[in-house]
Amino acid sequence: MPDIPLTVLLLLCLAAAAAGWIDAVVGGGGLLLLPALLLGLPHVPAAHILGTNKAVAIVGTTGAAVTYARRAPVDVGTAVRIGLMALAGSMTGAFFAAGISSETLRPVIMVVLLGVAAFVMLRPSFGRAQAGGPVGRRRTVLAIVLVGGGIGFYDGLFGPGTGTFLVLGLTAVLHLDLVTASATAKIVNVCTNAGALAMFAYHGTVLWQLAGLMAVFNLAGGMFGARMALRKGSEFVRGVLLVVVFSLVAKLAFDQWTA
Repeated sequence: MPDIPLTVLLLLCLAAAAAGWIDAVVGGGGLLLLPALLLGLPHVPAAHILGTNKAVAIVGTTGAAVTYARRAPVDVGTAVRIGLMALAGSMTGAFFAAGISSETLRPVIMVVLLGVAAFVMLRPSFGRAQAGGPVGRRRTVLAIVLVGGGIGFYDGLFGPGTGTFLVLGLTAVLHLDLVTASATAKIVNVCTNAGALAMFAYHGTVLWQLAGLMAVFNLAGGMFGARMALRKGSEFVRGVLLVVVFSLVAKLAFDQWTA
């Protein structure tokens, strides 16, 4: 582990806790955690930043997934199947990523996100449907292919906002309430993070000591966020969702402006 000042280490741990909370509620914790690592460790190679980010995130995501699974009506089998398809999709997206310009993708994603925000604001009933009974086979297959494969492909190709897109996709396709969609998305995230982390670990690009320390805070934030979402319900998740969507749009706009 590189020599990190105590103040920077403390700020990284606080960022990990906040990212775990955001990720558990609605996804998008990487919007905070990855920039924090980049700013706090400016001389560390990017591959090690990404690997450490995954090692931290998977712990909080797993804790949130377990918390949700105990108290929310989550179909774990369906979530795992979507997660495995997302893993395959992300590997495919990564294969094509070298030929795609991020400067081309950013404006498209910004437009999509603004459309999503407008839809959520104009449709207050979105994400309030109560999940009940088994999901039909047709909708399950659609979720595996479109949400798992499609969003997984996007994750490998570009990445920002994947957790948020998962929540939105699961809500729309499986007609889940936002809390259950967040719970399902966490299980999908565990699958995709595990695949990515395995690759980073294989190449030796994980700062394990730093990741272990930050993971404790990320786990606490993730479990706290999951409990808060379960307690406060879909309206709370909807509010956080809109904040994260607009934050993502702002980040993409800034990246496009400074590119």
